[in-house]
Amino acid sequence: MSHSLQSDSSFILQAKRLGKQVRSGDDALIILEDLTLEVVPGETLAILGESGAGKSTLLALLAGLDTPSEGELSLFGQALGKLDEDGRAALRAGRVGFVFQNFQLLPTLTALENVLLPLELSPTPDAPARARDWLTRVGLGKRLNHLPKQLSGGEQQRVALARAFVTGAELIFADEPTGNLDPETGQKVIELLFELNREAGTTLVLVTHDHALAKRCRRSLRLSDGRLEEIRQAEVEA
Repeated sequence: MSHSLQSDSSFILQAKRLGKQVRSGDDALIILEDLTLEVVPGETLAILGESGAGKSTLLALLAGLDTPSEGELSLFGQALGKLDEDGRAALRAGRVGFVFQNFQLLPTLTALENVLLPLELSPTPDAPARARDWLTRVGLGKRLNHLPKQLSGGEQQRVALARAFVTGAELIFADEPTGNLDPETGQKVIELLFELNREAGTTLVLVTHDHALAKRCRRSLRLSDGRLEEIRQAEVEA
């Protein structure tokens, strides 16, 4: 992969001519192709796409959880192609938070212990107090010692929100954050996500098929046939 991307400090995230293919028998299945993206600090960006469009693959690439087949990526001004897996993890530590559709909580850990995890990866003074504070902020101050199986889906996603924001992350990636929730619970989680994001001044990149969720973002893109195109806000609201 070429490393000629000129990192610009005015962008928190850049992708240039990004492509991802996987082998399918004797053929190469193209998931993403010639994709370019620039995200500025503090932006809220929705990437819309139907199921199977490659949204989760794109998110994994942008976060450095997966590597592209071609093209260049820059996160916080650093070319991801120059870093190995440990280097990418070190770059994300304390600076990137994640919210997943299936919550991704460790089942043997309490709510408090799940929120403490990223603080242990990026040592933080008074981590337990900070984790308790964030769980209180998401309305779970009395559920600190509950295991995920003792929490509802909405409560589990609230734990995930606390875990994403607890480090003071500069960038949050959200992958269908309401996908496993009923509409009423999903709406409450989204209100909370955008409230926390606004208070923290964090950059938010979320992928979704939900137009109601996308219209909450300042900018929306559509992923179709492996490429991104800008969507006017009127289209999102239609």
